[in-house]
Amino acid sequence: MGRTGSGLKNKASEGVASMAMTSKERVLNVIKRQPVDVMPAFTGFGNVIVAGLEKYGLRFPHIHLDAKEMADAAGATVELAGIESAIVPFDMGVEAEALGATLNTYPHSEDILYPTLRDKFVHEAGDITLPADIAQAGRVPLVAEAISLLKQKFGDEVAVGSWVLGPFTLAGQVMDLNELLKMSFKEPAKAEAILSRLTEMIMGVAKAYVDAGADFISLREMGATSDVVSPRSFKKQIKKFSEQIIASIPVPKVYHICGDTNMIVTDMAEVGADAVSVDQKNDLKASREKIGPDVVLFGNIHPWDVFSQGTPEQIEEGVAAAVAAGVDAVWPGCDLWPQTPVENLRAWVEATHAAEPRYKA
Repeated sequence: MGRTGSGLKNKASEGVASMAMTSKERVLNVIKRQPVDVMPAFTGFGNVIVAGLEKYGLRFPHIHLDAKEMADAAGATVELAGIESAIVPFDMGVEAEALGATLNTYPHSEDILYPTLRDKFVHEAGDITLPADIAQAGRVPLVAEAISLLKQKFGDEVAVGSWVLGPFTLAGQVMDLNELLKMSFKEPAKAEAILSRLTEMIMGVAKAYVDAGADFISLREMGATSDVVSPRSFKKQIKKFSEQIIASIPVPKVYHICGDTNMIVTDMAEVGADAVSVDQKNDLKASREKIGPDVVLFGNIHPWDVFSQGTPEQIEEGVAAAVAAGVDAVWPGCDLWPQTPVENLRAWVEATHAAEPRYKA
């Protein structure tokens, strides 16, 4: 079933044995609940690491502004550690900047500082002006070019993925979060009008990434965590917009919300995505019990405490615990921290490949 070899152009570890499927086949199969030869080690979130920046002589502030550097930074993690997906972009500001927010990349800093946004300019739906051509707005074409470059680099061997923000999360970037929460409670129709406009924007961005060749897309509605939004509000006001976005994406898609989402994980499983991703605050076993055996579930090793600051042994323990809880693939709970050591990523790849997949080819 498939080809000989792991599918990675640069094997990062001698411990990764020759396999029957390519990385891309393995990743797309597991998202679509199809059999795999081994459990894939991949993510749908940002995967840039300092070792990758050093490999290509890149500065962190600039990789968000140059398509080739963005692609090189994402591809380097595949090359150095053997993970099975290359993901762009790395920062959370693409959609908001394209709508008019100001992005600060801290260009003169030598530290690893993610870009931040200024200009809370939305108070009602009428304040949102959608670009005439979303695919050419802001840095959307830059990210699309990076996707194309990664496709050229890895071909059909490695899965190239991207992600978009959910409308509630995006709303929290272009307007004051307290204003948004108050509006959602007191004037829900006004809040939903804003979310509807932002949903159009996000669907346009996702289309641009798919057109550029993205093999799969993650929809990240991070701000809709149960730590901030009640389960009732999520079900009544947010879920339907996630459903619209997911329905518009023709490639495999993953749905992710940060925080403890055990109270809404069944709703997450109903938005229509091919897979659900949960972060480290979730009780994985409880999530699996709630959604049943037929939903594809990804999670949920702590990206800082374990991936970045832990040891390879702790990585192996985390993989074993996630597999025992019933995941289809072991993911970090969110973006990899750039400080994540290569040896920890290699430990993740090796331990995950050694685990028994739920659907064996």
